[in-house]
Formats: sequence, structure tokens, C-alpha cells
Amino acid sequence: MLGVIINTKAGKKAYLRQRYYLFDLLREKGTEYTYHVTQYAGHAAELAQVFVEQGYDRLLVLGGDGTLSEVIDGVMHVIASAKNNSSRHPLVSVGLMPRGTGNDWGRYWHLTKDHKKSLDRFFSGTAQPVDVGCLTVRRAGKEEKHYFINSVGFGIDAKTCERAQVMKYYVGSHGINYFFGLLSALFTHKSVPVKISTKYQVPSTKYEGTEGDVRVESWEQPLFTMNIGNGPFSGGGIKQNPDADPTDGIFHSMFVTTPSFKDVMRAIPKLFNGRLPEVDFIRNFRATEVEIETQEHIVIEKDGILVDACGPYKVEILPKAIGFVC
Repeated sequence: MLGVIINTKAGKKAYLRQRYYLFDLLREKGTEYTYHVTQYAGHAAELAQVFVEQGYDRLLVLGGDGTLSEVIDGVMHVIASAKNNSSRHPLVSVGLMPRGTGNDWGRYWHLTKDHKKSLDRFFSGTAQPVDVGCLTVRRAGKEEKHYFINSVGFGIDAKTCERAQVMKYYVGSHGINYFFGLLSALFTHKSVPVKISTKYQVPSTKYEGTEGDVRVESWEQPLFTMNIGNGPFSGGGIKQNPDADPTDGIFHSMFVTTPSFKDVMRAIPKLFNGRLPEVDFIRNFRATEVEIETQEHIVIEKDGILVDACGPYKVEILPKAIGFVC
């Protein structure tokens, strides 16, 4: 059985045509399926959780990065619960037909908004184990876990996402919204004092299957922006971490403290061509775990979804946690 989760608000102009094409294709293939349409923010996570609890091990998402992220969140909460109860759970496979604004996760896998090609990839492709990120925050004194698939961002990252979402209601869903959101946020955002602690489990080069040394690093600086990437793209095609690979078990990340106007102008031309790490005021690092401590309030975005909660914040990578069909 296949579980289908549809966000009608993402790319809504083409929704009916894409939906009818999918259902006709499923009937031709004789595939048994159940589908649900999301009704509100967070609904995709609830639907995914129910699907997996009912034994579905294959899900197809018609939506953007946010919808996919919610589905991953729902799936991972079921898997985490099974592990806590010492029970086994099969690898869940997820596929995507991109319909959103940024399409950053799909971009890495060369999935476009051409629904016919994306569905062909899903039905003819195989599930590849991919890493998942886990963001731990505190709300009302209790610990919360939020799972993500592509990246998590602090500072300008979150502000850009916030501005892009506002623009979407006025001009529609376009990837360029993130660029204009970034420009508007750059000149109003102020850095926040933080302490960053990272842990990097170095892959072993001697014996396959063994773990290498653990490298620990920490620094205290004002945070202007930070993106912790499982995938290389964010913000509608910006390559903040061009070397990020969602199958290598490592976060590829970037950190910027207080930049000057000249620094910002030097960085903007390199946003989309993969040369951002060449800019000397950007600190690039690899990690399997990142902790952020601050006395200030910080808004976070994970896969384009805003998370407003208290710190300290912890970001961990979960290697090969789910299968992605591509």
C-alpha cells in the first residue's frame, strides 16, 4: 500500500491537473493507495505518523520542502518511539513530487516541478538511505524534538524565510521570494551573542565500518547567520553549503558573525554558484552534532518552517534514517 499526502496550497494553480494525472497513473499500474489532503500547518506530520503506524512503508508527498519536512518529522517520531520501546521498525521510503516555493531538497536530486518526470522517477527509482537531522529545543520547560531533511538555519536564515512567507501571500509561490526576503533582512537584522559547540565523528580510513576520532570545537561570537546543512541548497537555490551530501552522515555548515556592508556585497554574487565558502569572513565547519547556547531569543527555520522555542538548542545527524526514492 502506498500512502499519498497532498498539500493543495503548494503550487495550487496546477493542482487538479497533477492530481488527476497521478490517480490515472496509479490505476494504470494497479497500485493500491490511500491519499489525504493537508488541512492546516502540521497536518502532514500527523498524516505521516498515522500512515506509518498503520504499516505503510512507502509514502509519496505532493508538496514543497515544508510539506516534505513535516512528513519526515511524523515518520521519525514513530521510528524514535519504536526504538525507545525496543521494538524494530522497517525502513520507511519517501518520494517527492515538488510543488512548493523553494524546492531545495528536490533540486539536489534533480527533481523539478515537471510532475510527469518526478512521478516517473518515483515509480521507477529505488529507495536510497539518507540522513535526517534532529533539532532539540525547549518549550514551556519541556524538551521537544523536530526532525528535518534538508537544513536548519539561525539568524538571517530564519528572517529570510519569514520574509519570503509574507511575500508569498502577495505575489504567489516563487523561488525568487527568498532572494528578495534575504535582501530585506540583511539590512535590518542584528547579530546575537552565542556559544557554539560542535562534535565531529571523523570517518575511519583504516577499517570499513569502524568509527574514527571525535573532534570537538567551540567558540563564542555574535551570530549573524548560521546554516547547518544536510543538503547543499536552501532559500530557493542558494548554495550555502555546496559540499553537503545527505548520505555521508555529516553536517556541512556555515557560520557568520557580524559582517560589514562590504562583506555582504562581496558575498551576494556567490550565493548561487557554489563559491560562497571562498568568502573569508564565513566560517565553514563539519559536524555530527552542534549545540547553540544564548541568552537571547532566536527564531529558527528548519526546511523553511519557523520554530519559535527556547534554547539551548541541539542539532544532531541521524545517518541513513529513512529511504528517499529517486
